[in-house]
Amino acid sequence: MIEKILITGASGFVGYHLTRAAKEAGMEVHAAVRKSSDVSEIRSVVDKFVYPNFSDEASISELLEAENYTYVVHAAAMTRAKHEEDLEKVNVGYTKNLASACFSLKNPIKRFVFVSSLAAIGPVSYDAKLIDESNPYCPVTAYGRSKRKAELALDDFKDQPLTILRPTAVYGPGEKDIFILFKTMNGGMDAYVGRSPQKLSFIYVADLVQAVIHACRFDQGGKQVYNLSDGQVYDRYEMAKFFKEFSQKKMIRMHIPLGVVKTIAVIFERLYKNSKAIPVLYPERLNELTAENWGCDISAAQRQIQYQPKYDLKKGLMETLAWYKENKWL
Repeated sequence: MIEKILITGASGFVGYHLTRAAKEAGMEVHAAVRKSSDVSEIRSVVDKFVYPNFSDEASISELLEAENYTYVVHAAAMTRAKHEEDLEKVNVGYTKNLASACFSLKNPIKRFVFVSSLAAIGPVSYDAKLIDESNPYCPVTAYGRSKRKAELALDDFKDQPLTILRPTAVYGPGEKDIFILFKTMNGGMDAYVGRSPQKLSFIYVADLVQAVIHACRFDQGGKQVYNLSDGQVYDRYEMAKFFKEFSQKKMIRMHIPLGVVKTIAVIFERLYKNSKAIPVLYPERLNELTAENWGCDISAAQRQIQYQPKYDLKKGLMETLAWYKENKWL
């Protein structure tokens, strides 16, 4: 019998790659999207589009009962918002409603996979050991706090077939946030906030989506949580080094004092106060950008769902930058 998967957030960056991976894995793919979403890029790999109301558990249950899914992957999320309660409504409320509906079905699903974030745990000090699944929650942004609350809400289902994945910074073809750095580098500027050393971690989107597929298919019993990266830890200059190697462009390295960047972030926040848009740089975002250590331990995922990343930062960036160039983003 064919495996049937429901993917939320299917029209987003990770969703774009996840729908393709699920289709390649031989699954029947259903995509949960908003009716206003642009689905042109995923239409060819999606068998059916559905439009659940995540604020209404009863309507979600009706959809799930009718479709009889094998797996449900909740990859939809709000990453930025003017008000923290909006993040909580989507990232916490919608997650709990979907999980509750999934685990109340007459014909139970085999696995519910929630794509959380390492931001739920937050960074650690420079000399600390790698972040593992036992680290206490200490998020440094509203987004991270909302993911923490979502994870805690899922404790109500700890005996159910539930997997929480915590990827670190995700990059790859079509990603737009880290792309801003590449665009800046492409303009000849290699800029940093302050001079303090950092330990950073990344995950290429192809590795993330394969972890999701493995999390669906591997029997893990009740609730499990896995941190995900490419298994490496990088200093703050390595991304620029690989970009320069790819582009062969000269760049001017700049270290901008933290106080100056904080002032700029405050100005941006005030300028956007009455706008629906959210600036790329705002005061709280600096908590993540200047964090000392995002290195994480992936051994639990390697052991329990046979997660084996195929891309280190150099290999992943070379593919990503080639895509940006081919598609005229750079």
